[in-house]
Amino acid sequence: MGNGGKEVLLMDGSGKTLLTMRRRQKLSLVANWHVYEGDVHDDNHCRLQNLPICKVRRHMNPLHTNQNVIAHVFLYAAGNKRYVYVIEGSYRKRSCKVLDESRMVLAEIRRKEEMIKGISFGVEVFLLIVRSGFDHGIAMAIVLLLDQMFS
Repeated sequence: MGNGGKEVLLMDGSGKTLLTMRRRQKLSLVANWHVYEGDVHDDNHCRLQNLPICKVRRHMNPLHTNQNVIAHVFLYAAGNKRYVYVIEGSYRKRSCKVLDESRMVLAEIRRKEEMIKGISFGVEVFLLIVRSGFDHGIAMAIVLLLDQMFS
């Protein structure tokens, strides 16, 4: 993470930046995290002149009917007017689902519950299950941003 907690990078095994996530907060209590493809610092690969891939916003409406909602994902390709994915559950308990508009589960975060010789895994060991067809990079970006929002 760089830029004073306002930027997170997702890299591959060789250190190449796959996604850059930047926090944007303008006169609002709710921070928006914008996800860009590649390294926004690398002028050769920077796609900052284009719109971000998506925006992730922590849910902060206590009047909302579904109290399980913790965040929304807005895709810029979809016009960014309405969220496309909703994240429900509890990140602190590592029990979340990413749902599309038809409420189909696209990705899920679960605590690893196996017991090995009486030793259980802690909260930091969890599974990320991604449905075929859902972008694995976006799924991992969501995990990283939930960690920023709720840790």
